[in-house]
Amino acid sequence: MTPAFDHAPQDLWVFAYGSLMWRPGFAFLERLPARMVGLHRSLCVYSFVHRGTPERPGLVLGLDRGGACRGIAFRVAAKKRTATLAYLRAREQVTRVYLETVRGVMLIGKPERRVEAVTYVVDRSHPQYAGRLSVAEQLRLVRGAHGQSGANRDYVLATVTALEALGCRDADLHRLAEQLRGTHEAQRQPQANA
Repeated sequence: MTPAFDHAPQDLWVFAYGSLMWRPGFAFLERLPARMVGLHRSLCVYSFVHRGTPERPGLVLGLDRGGACRGIAFRVAAKKRTATLAYLRAREQVTRVYLETVRGVMLIGKPERRVEAVTYVVDRSHPQYAGRLSVAEQLRLVRGAHGQSGANRDYVLATVTALEALGCRDADLHRLAEQLRGTHEAQRQPQANA
């Protein structure tokens, strides 16, 4: 972004689709459900810092091409705009796997309204871009990864909890969470005869 964007006199909107939903880390004036069209939430980024290491990478979410994504839009006061952007860049741009961009977001409510929000879209040309992995491969990576921000498993489960609080179900992420919680294994075990 440009210095003019960083220091604009307007409030800043931030679109969150992963850990920013449940751990924003910055002060905000409003927190509203929102929807972005043209990008979807995907567990498509190898994590070498926050939820894994280069030797044992984890997986984190990115916004990838196509579809739509429900998340949270945060409105940040104009006077905290510069500091919030600096914080987001330090957190999200550690390895530059994301492209910082401003996109149109629909705030879900009555009435719905459109705002421009800063968000972080995966850079498909970056070596950490994992693409679409099978659930089995996602499960293997997530179960074994831990980084500076904690266990990869906790990241996935906290994100699913945040989505459920929005009344939203992400089929792929929920399927992975069920396996991480062991519900599939428990359902497959034979019932003892009473």
